[in-house]
Amino acid sequence: MAISEKTAAFLIESRLRDAARGNVKAYFDLGIAYSTGAQGVDIDLIEAHKWFNLASIAGNTRAQECRAEIADEMSARDIIAAQKAARAWLQVGARAAA
Repeated sequence: MAISEKTAAFLIESRLRDAARGNVKAYFDLGIAYSTGAQGVDIDLIEAHKWFNLASIAGNTRAQECRAEIADEMSARDIIAAQKAARAWLQVGARAAA
């Protein structure tokens, strides 16, 4: 595994652990990583929209702006997939917290 792949894997794994604990900054960081390809992460606008949506729900206004920016580059089908993924994350999180 190349260094950039290891860096990307570490970034995503650490942010996912924090996101699983409800860390809003982790939601936003994941949105940035997936929307920009930061640290060698593959760009995935559906994942980015999902994470920006979760951060937005938690009140992060910058995430709302970022979500709107990438939505302009997405199809309606992609946005629906991202929203579905965000709802699924919320359901899993709610069960884990119970």
